[in-house]
Amino acid sequence: MINLNKRIWATTVLALAGLTSAGLRAETPSLLAALQSNNPALVAKALAEGADPNQRLADGASPLAWAVEMQSPELVELLLVAGARVDGVADSTSPASWPPLLVACLRGDHAILQQLLAAGADVTATDSGSNVAAFALCAGSATTPVLQQFLQQGVDVESVDATGQSALMHAAAAGKVGNIEALLAAGADVNTVTTAGFTPLFFALKSGNPQAAFTLLDAGASTSHIGPEQTSVVQMAMYQQQYQVAAQLIEQGVDLSAYDRNGRQLLHAAVQAQQPQLVALLLRKGADPNALTGESKLTWRYEVNFTSAPYVVYPTTPLLMAAELGNADIMRSLVAGGADIEFAQEDGTNVLLAAAQSNAHALELALGLHGDANSVNRSGKGPLHLLMNIGTDSPIPRTEIQAMFQLLADHGARIDLADAKGNTPVAQAQSIHYWAQKEFFAVFTSADVSPVL
Repeated sequence: MINLNKRIWATTVLALAGLTSAGLRAETPSLLAALQSNNPALVAKALAEGADPNQRLADGASPLAWAVEMQSPELVELLLVAGARVDGVADSTSPASWPPLLVACLRGDHAILQQLLAAGADVTATDSGSNVAAFALCAGSATTPVLQQFLQQGVDVESVDATGQSALMHAAAAGKVGNIEALLAAGADVNTVTTAGFTPLFFALKSGNPQAAFTLLDAGASTSHIGPEQTSVVQMAMYQQQYQVAAQLIEQGVDLSAYDRNGRQLLHAAVQAQQPQLVALLLRKGADPNALTGESKLTWRYEVNFTSAPYVVYPTTPLLMAAELGNADIMRSLVAGGADIEFAQEDGTNVLLAAAQSNAHALELALGLHGDANSVNRSGKGPLHLLMNIGTDSPIPRTEIQAMFQLLADHGARIDLADAKGNTPVAQAQSIHYWAQKEFFAVFTSADVSPVL
């Protein structure tokens, strides 16, 4: 229904603009310039002085489409009252000649959508290039009552654009649960697949709204579909930090040994995300606490002005990942679940060395698991070497650094332990360039050792 108050307002503004233009004869801006200024008075003045509300603009767009793009219900009403065609000015040669309703559905302003629909806009409006329909765009931007108006006029809920994306996918991507429910009730296919291999459920996971995914799952969305890069639904849930959804899928049963594109199984991904409840769930479901990470499908490299050496990532276990992240709770959970506390990577990194740069809680736990505070990696570096390699950009506070020094000292860490290049912790600490010198010598005191000031 036309809003009579707005219609009266628009008619009055146009009439007053006509009187002003007749009396003052001020210079009139072009209709496009007036629209771009988002100034109803200027638009009304241009129209009153003869601007054609249906004149195709230089970019091929109609004035009404421009008013919609400006997201101004006032400008839209002025043009409609002045006789603008609600479906715009067709021009198949111009990519900018979208029908106003298509633009409105892209932006999603409720008032403007209501104006256009009340004026009889064609609900089947579609972009000729991409084949994207106004209805599909509105599924991802409009309110459910507006979407229902499209459905009541018989739009095709199964229509897809050039990429195979349906209205349900647009609604899912926006996390609009009400629109998802309306489309499903109208018969939308919950398992349709895009040309790239995505289902509506993948779009819902990307939305950030777990309820969108749960709604599709309740409607029968496939949990076994494999998307691009051999990505499963649960892997996508982990990528998008949809941990509630991931937990439900794991409870229902998933492949625990499958690797994602990063070379991780679900347990590795849960550890990396620092989700202790998911870790516990995966262990309870039978995930291997000693599974090694695999090869990533992504190509990693150092910044070229840093080094041209290859970027090497050694296969590792969930326990070493948790230690490196400094998550003592997850470390305990993994150990209780059977994690191998003696495992070392190809470069010699064990659980203690992995925790050496994390925090005091993880380091203390690692020392309890692997008590040799002088164990070294393949480069001859022990936990003290590694701790001292933390730079000034580290978020670890100085008090924490000192506490970690104390833990290593209490377990007999040697300050004269030389690595493969002959470097010792004490020599590094004596350098005037070492930033945690005060904290080091507050713990490692000796008559023969003192800082160089």
